[in-house]
Amino acid sequence: MFGYVVINEPELKIKDYREYRGVYCGLCQTLKRKYGPFGQLCLNNDMTFMAMLHMSLYEDEETGKERMYRCLLHPMRKLKIYENPCLDYAADMTMVLSYYLFRDHWMDDRKPQALVQMHLIQGKVRKLIHRYPRQYRAVKNYVFRLEAAERSGEKDLDVLAGLTGTMLGEIMNWKGDIWSEMLTDIGFYLGKFIYLMDAYEDLDRDVKKHRFNPLAAYRSQPDFEKRMFSMLDLMMADCARSFEKLPLSLDVEILRNILYAGVWSKYIKIRNDKNKTEEVKDESL
Repeated sequence: MFGYVVINEPELKIKDYREYRGVYCGLCQTLKRKYGPFGQLCLNNDMTFMAMLHMSLYEDEETGKERMYRCLLHPMRKLKIYENPCLDYAADMTMVLSYYLFRDHWMDDRKPQALVQMHLIQGKVRKLIHRYPRQYRAVKNYVFRLEAAERSGEKDLDVLAGLTGTMLGEIMNWKGDIWSEMLTDIGFYLGKFIYLMDAYEDLDRDVKKHRFNPLAAYRSQPDFEKRMFSMLDLMMADCARSFEKLPLSLDVEILRNILYAGVWSKYIKIRNDKNKTEEVKDESL
């Protein structure tokens, strides 16, 4: 479920791109500091967005510090990276989500690699249960409720996507303070969007492998693509509405770039890839 909440790089100013990289690389180094090199492999854009949103909202409370760092992947110049509690929280949530992501891969494909990955972080995730009982409970409940819904053949997209939304809403709601309602709403609608995008991207592969995908029942309908876009558009409109209510002070344009353009660049890529596949099939007939 990772990888959909990204920037639209061509639309960003250079200074804004460097600012985003400072948060992204800061999360990478936080994962390394707290969870070792394997933690860095769990790095993703979705939690980078959450960290940047929290940094903007809690500027006065959680400023932390910034420093210059020379990354092994970009050795020619030093990069500005951040270190603060927002990134610590994002790193912790990254590990919790990654554990259940690896579990999902193991349950779906029985890949030994996924089982090894689960065991590598199991002990670290266990320590986070007591620190974030609400968030951990939300993730665990989400996983088992989603598995039950899939086993029963649930076809209601709102119910299925709502499970992801509820889980991500609890994660986005870091402190349970006066901003919790709006942060929960952002996470809820963003989570529903991510679930639908994930199902949309995996649709052909899931049908081919006879795996559950809630969109399989609708894919043959003539208005499927139009309906798919309408649902995604509705989710992001509701997400953006809650986002605009927050009194954000930093990197607002970067966050807007992600919500108004970045998530759609991913959709466009998936749609274009599907069109190319369909064209190849037509030419082979």
